[in-house]
Amino acid sequence: MNKVFDALSHPIRREVLELLKSGGMTAGDLADRFPVSKPTMSGHFAKLKEAGLIQGENRKGSVVYTLNMSTLEEALHGFMGRVGIGAPETGARASAARTGSDPLEGKEST
Repeated sequence: MNKVFDALSHPIRREVLELLKSGGMTAGDLADRFPVSKPTMSGHFAKLKEAGLIQGENRKGSVVYTLNMSTLEEALHGFMGRVGIGAPETGARASAARTGSDPLEGKEST
């Protein structure tokens, strides 16, 4: 989780993730959107890959980056758990969440 938050600490890396939300992009296309050198962007891509937030695939001589949402989701859930947000539900509500039913459906409130 530390690697994910380290990767998210830089505004360029966060913006790269924003750009990739709409689909894969080549390293060159991504780099062209930022006022830094291509080697600097390469370092940002490496940091995002190391954290597992993006994946790179070589296609016809270009690297195409895509988001790895599962890593981001895991980090978010881990963080939320550490700060006490979204703690696991217990009792009838947790059972209903697993089965897709509403335990209060059809019952009148008192």
